[in-house]
Amino acid sequence: MIDGFEKVEPAHILLVEDCAGDTLLVHQALASCSIPLKLHVARDGEQGLYMLATADFKPSLIILDLNMPRIGGFTFLQRYQPKDIPVVVFSVSSLEADKQFALELGAREYVEKPIEFQTFTDVVCGIVMNWIGTTEAKAVVS
Repeated sequence: MIDGFEKVEPAHILLVEDCAGDTLLVHQALASCSIPLKLHVARDGEQGLYMLATADFKPSLIILDLNMPRIGGFTFLQRYQPKDIPVVVFSVSSLEADKQFALELGAREYVEKPIEFQTFTDVVCGIVMNWIGTTEAKAVVS
């Protein structure tokens, strides 16, 4: 603790997303959230599962796209064990069947990706605040 301020460790978020543009948007959105965060990116479900299998890596939240090469979001949800870290599906799909299947496979929430930047930012911050909590610290996104 320095001068009455306690150092707050950042919450770790695993983003499983193959689209570089969406990854950049999530990175920018997280920078505007009011809690300290560290973003880790997996380019597909296979890489995400590999990262989670690492003994010293345990994120606070997983944000998961559905449509990815090699291992997509549904297969990721089927293979992800144990399901102790909340997974929020963040997809362009508005199909009710996709939403229901993702929830049946263990996703805690299903959120459609907005098109407009400010709405995208607000939605990403909302997901983080809902699943990780709030503090007054500024985000640390790297």
